[in-house]
Amino acid sequence: MARAGLTADRLAEAAAELADEVGFDKVSLSALARRFGVKDASLYSHVRNLQELRTRVALLAGGEMIDRIAAAVAGRAGKDALAAFADAYRAYALEHPGRYAATQIRVDQSLAADSPSMRRTAEITYGMLRAYGLDEPDLTDAVRLLRSTFHGYCSLESTGAFGAPRDVRESWERAVDALHVALANWPRAGADRRPPQLSP
Repeated sequence: MARAGLTADRLAEAAAELADEVGFDKVSLSALARRFGVKDASLYSHVRNLQELRTRVALLAGGEMIDRIAAAVAGRAGKDALAAFADAYRAYALEHPGRYAATQIRVDQSLAADSPSMRRTAEITYGMLRAYGLDEPDLTDAVRLLRSTFHGYCSLESTGAFGAPRDVRESWERAVDALHVALANWPRAGADRRPPQLSP
């Protein structure tokens, strides 16, 4: 690549490409400098350090991912929206493993607050779940359930960890069905969670 025209955005895009190729954890300023044919020091006029570069990749990937999810859920509600959301999430995670890994890092809250993609992610995710009649704190609990389920499944699938002959796509669809049932029958916060007492 030509060394002219380096910018923070261009570095983030190149780092995202590198992450998909070699893994997000292997992205470094030195590797990126070699990619552009410049010395490491040349990059510090555009990004302060590796942490800033990682954050920029996370925000870039998060924006790409929510754009795909937003397009998938547009005009849908309830189970249809949930399935479209889940499928778009899974597709991005499997197609862009390095970028996806970047979306899982904890981003500084001051940067997150200024990020349009982070705000849009919250708006679309919480909006979809409000259609199930959820309010806080149930909304946050439901978001955590979806995120942990989607992330866990995609992470295991991407490493080939599912060894049973059952088709992974069919299992994914059943998992989404189960999430829909859970959301539609969500136990409200503060409700009595003791098991029912059986008559003697």
